[in-house]
Amino acid sequence: MKKIIISTLAVSALLFTTSCNNDFDTDVKDIQVTKGDADFSKYISLGNSLTSGYRDGALYSSGQSESYPSIIAAQMQLAGGGAFKQPLMPNDVGGFIGLPGFPGKLNLQVTASGSLSPVASSPAAALDNVTAGGPYQNMGVPGAKSFHLVAPGYGSAANLAIGAANPYFVRFATSTTTSVLEDAKAQKATFFSLWIGNNDVLSYATNGGTNSQTVGGVTTYTPAVVQTNNVNPTTYKSNDISDPNLVAGSIKTVLDGLKSVGTTKGVIGNIPYVTTIPFFTTVPYNPLTPTTLGANLATLNTSLYGPLKQALTAFGAGNRINLLSSTSANPVLIKDVSLTDLSAQLTAALTPSLGAPTAAAFGQIFGQARQATSEDYILLTTSSLIGTTAPGAPSPVNVYGISYPLQNQHVLTKTEAGYVKTAVDAYNTSIKSLADSYGLAFVDGNTKMSELNGKSGIIYDGVRYTAKFVTGGAFSLDGVHLTGRGYAVIANEFIKSINAKYHSTLPQVDPNKYSGVKFP
Repeated sequence: MKKIIISTLAVSALLFTTSCNNDFDTDVKDIQVTKGDADFSKYISLGNSLTSGYRDGALYSSGQSESYPSIIAAQMQLAGGGAFKQPLMPNDVGGFIGLPGFPGKLNLQVTASGSLSPVASSPAAALDNVTAGGPYQNMGVPGAKSFHLVAPGYGSAANLAIGAANPYFVRFATSTTTSVLEDAKAQKATFFSLWIGNNDVLSYATNGGTNSQTVGGVTTYTPAVVQTNNVNPTTYKSNDISDPNLVAGSIKTVLDGLKSVGTTKGVIGNIPYVTTIPFFTTVPYNPLTPTTLGANLATLNTSLYGPLKQALTAFGAGNRINLLSSTSANPVLIKDVSLTDLSAQLTAALTPSLGAPTAAAFGQIFGQARQATSEDYILLTTSSLIGTTAPGAPSPVNVYGISYPLQNQHVLTKTEAGYVKTAVDAYNTSIKSLADSYGLAFVDGNTKMSELNGKSGIIYDGVRYTAKFVTGGAFSLDGVHLTGRGYAVIANEFIKSINAKYHSTLPQVDPNKYSGVKFP
């Protein structure tokens, strides 16, 4: 029911410019470019997908060419910086043939209804190996968590089958036993950037706080764990939130390793609140309008919402569900695993009117159900599910979000979002402390992303950038990663911090000169 529709008016807004002032801090076109106290002759960057130039749900060559480290390196070359090589993908589609879960990039396509929707491409090539063309100065590895940077064997193809390796690092790792850190140390760089820690909470958030397991073609979901007092990542499942002590310790290990080979000058960034990005802010919690529901609204109130509310009220949980409004937008139904499970109580209460089998089904379905609130985040990928039939659910309680709750993996609830924020705050406190203790430049990426998510956004030379999906200009079609323009915005933040710390005069770039979302 709920679809992502990009209207003609919204598209035209991308071309609209305002008379607002330039957002560049200083006009540096007449300032001599100098390196200050830094040495940019060999710059390396470490991090995850944000560092690699990942966008539109894939890593592909033209996207890599606009990675924020590549943009920074070009400015460093004006002040004596050296070559900056990236492990470019062999095509402009991305993905890996034969590796499930690695499709090609998303493209906007016109649907049968005439709307525009992101559609994944088929991968264009098998996993390749580009080690011989290295070393590579962009060492960003999509999907990497903080502890992956120091994990031996993370670039071993043999470890892919057991989930202990990453195909993006397999492509350019110098050996099957090395780590990202060891390959970085071998380059003995004069300057580095490090932006890591986002994936330590992002995979939890984008999967609705769940881990999944597929056996015999059937996928089951269980709540992911918020790890505390556990610095052994081998005990983690893929989407668990990393212990802040593990994140801080991993980053410190990276900094100590670089320092051991003389790489002491650099810049490190903190991580944004994941709930400021379009993946979590695009789909409203209350998309069920009276027009959308039509004649079903009264029927739902009479046969489902009313009886459920009456029963739940008897158990002291009547606030979980309210009758649908005929005058305003209504929230979707969701499952919230943090709620007390009232399945048995509902089954008993509904048995006299519905019969034992139907009452048992209702109890199981609605035992932890409630209507969403503005503090819940409906995932971007959930948009296409709302209003569709839930597999295996009994009619008439089988319509996702309306008569059948969106499941745990479809929503980041208020409680789960709280876990994410607590972790991010802890990570960022450690990152700032490490930046100070190691004498590094510091980038407050969290504040910059929050600015993008604000109503006014960020303006460069009359063009406004926001976190609005597709039309905001800064985020790509996956709702998580940036466009070339968005990466240019981040590159400028790194450049400003480098200049402030090391008294260099690297010029900022004009984000308007980089690519945004491509329309068909």
